[in-house]
Amino acid sequence: MATSKAVGKWIAVVTFGLFATTSVASAAVDLVGLNIAGAEFTSSALPGKAGTHYFFPSRTLLENWRDKGIQSIRFPIKWERLQPALNKEFDPIYAGLIDKLFTDAAANGIHVLLDVHNYARYRGNIIGSSAVPYSAYRDLNERLAKRWGDRSALLGYDIMNEPFGSADKTWAKAAQAGIDGIRKHDRQTAIYIEGMSYASAERWNWHGNKLLALEDPVDNLVFSAHVYLDPDASGSYKNGPAADLDPMIGVKRVKPFVNWLKKNYKRGHIGELGVPSHPQWLEAMDNTLAYLQENCIPMTYWAAGPAWGSYKLSVEPNKDGSDKAQWDVLKKYVGKGNCSVIGPTP
Repeated sequence: MATSKAVGKWIAVVTFGLFATTSVASAAVDLVGLNIAGAEFTSSALPGKAGTHYFFPSRTLLENWRDKGIQSIRFPIKWERLQPALNKEFDPIYAGLIDKLFTDAAANGIHVLLDVHNYARYRGNIIGSSAVPYSAYRDLNERLAKRWGDRSALLGYDIMNEPFGSADKTWAKAAQAGIDGIRKHDRQTAIYIEGMSYASAERWNWHGNKLLALEDPVDNLVFSAHVYLDPDASGSYKNGPAADLDPMIGVKRVKPFVNWLKKNYKRGHIGELGVPSHPQWLEAMDNTLAYLQENCIPMTYWAAGPAWGSYKLSVEPNKDGSDKAQWDVLKKYVGKGNCSVIGPTP
């Protein structure tokens, strides 16, 4: 089935099963974006106070990243903060800040992937439990699409970050409820589906087939995986790299996901990838980015944002204005790739 969607400065008509595209303007897929995190911080303080417990980027911060070539961001939000009671109206303060984010992003030519950063849980209860029925999750997504579906800066809906544990058993059914909720009000915008087991690219083959039965009436799903390069792939990077760190470790961890996409004629995305500034980690990330770009698979680096402080994966510039070592690698791929559709290409 074909669908059309305006994205940035181009419009493409895509037949997703065949990866075909007809360009109306200069078509290009933005292959390198950033996670601008902060609005999901401090789960222990709900609803919390803006600027104290959670943080939204300023327009100036978006301008600065725009000037560096960034055209897309993944933006994590907290379900409980946005919707303090299930099946009820959005919190006006938090939703208003998301409104402002979309306005500021549009003013800077930046597109936003809206990410519900909740691990398939609401106040600790998994979606599909008696406390959080599937209908409540569908209601959330209906409200998301109704409020922000017509925003020009909306790139897509990442309907849930990193389902894991007991939520793995209910995620496929929950994801369908999320799709159905979005499509009640938005029949165009892409929906990004993360996998079970923390959306692990390396473990995608364990769970991915459960997502093949998902149905989207406009056939505009993008599957999204995460990959980190430390020994347990958690992204904590508790120790420095081993002396014999395989510089292709990221490629090896991503390949199961990419091969699954190719086998099933699906489109893919890496929602999180980040490393500390050690040269060995940076080399491994460089190789991973080259592989992703070769396959036309977009990624968003984890992470940027105004409140990270000394966080070892942060790509925010240093206090003196100099760039982080991670940015020196990322910028090699910004605006490159010559990809007209999200891959992997055949």
